[in-house]
Amino acid sequence: METTAPVNASLSVIIPVYNGAGMIERCLEALKGSEIRPLEIIVVDDCSTDDSAAIARERGAKVLTTPRNMGPAGARNLAAEHANGEVLVFVDADVVVEKDTLRKITARFDEDTNLAALFGSYDDSPEEKNFLSQFKNLQHHFVHQTSNPEASTFWAGLGAVRRGIYREAGGFDCRKFEVPSIEDIELGVRLRTAGFRILLDPGITAKHLKRWKFMNLVKTEVFCRAIPWSKLIVTKQGLINDMNLKTNDRLSAGLVALSLLLIPFSILQPLLLVPFAVCLMAIAFLNRGILGFFLKKRGLLFAVGAFAWQYFYFFYSGAAFGYCWVRYGLVRGTAARSVPAE
Repeated sequence: METTAPVNASLSVIIPVYNGAGMIERCLEALKGSEIRPLEIIVVDDCSTDDSAAIARERGAKVLTTPRNMGPAGARNLAAEHANGEVLVFVDADVVVEKDTLRKITARFDEDTNLAALFGSYDDSPEEKNFLSQFKNLQHHFVHQTSNPEASTFWAGLGAVRRGIYREAGGFDCRKFEVPSIEDIELGVRLRTAGFRILLDPGITAKHLKRWKFMNLVKTEVFCRAIPWSKLIVTKQGLINDMNLKTNDRLSAGLVALSLLLIPFSILQPLLLVPFAVCLMAIAFLNRGILGFFLKKRGLLFAVGAFAWQYFYFFYSGAAFGYCWVRYGLVRGTAARSVPAE
């Protein structure tokens, strides 16, 4: 792989925003208070109906406006076309970086001039205090903190990529992902397939301001994450033993499916509640690391609730993968075999 030039703090920070007033102020203030200043901060207003663009201008950001609502993938691509920095740093509008975040990003790229991209994680002190916001943030933190540093994916909530490599890869796929989805994961798969190195740095963290509620969490997690990611796995990425796809996660999803199958039969045969209980204990054992983390951070009651949500998470993740395996893997494979050879 060809060596690239040092970064030397030449960073273009890119922030897509849609109706982010109330959050983008804190995002920009944190960037202004960084130990090193970026070359530029580019905010892309994606047809907001609030004062997001005006707030960004007041705080010294360069503001671009999309011609139509393009989603974060298209908004980031638009900013990248105007960026001048050697490295593009993607920060979501509801993310507040730490004082040393940009310095750490610069250091990582300067230490390894062959590094193509990197990303960090949310911190372990989420802003919103309701259960779902705490659970999702802490789950994200734990997964990113315990995954392989040699990443097989990318995350644009707090991630960076060399501008030349980003453009060579074609940026985010804004045609396929017009709404917030797995556009960052898909970009990471393309980068890794092309032979580029991506680093997951657990030392790079930021605070997440998002408040999760039940309906928007389920909609986002199932239709914008689980199903499109499962499709990507079946059609391109393949199964990996990393991030949310570790062996223990796959085993947990299988045990959840088995336990659910046992429930209706246990009505006729109560003894089947014993293997059901065994399944639950096995799931708890496989997830002892993250459950222990929940226990340490928020106490026993939170950990019990988190176990229930982990169970639900494995249910919809497994169901999404099964659906995509049948629709995009099994069906296409069968169709391909049925085509007569010429």
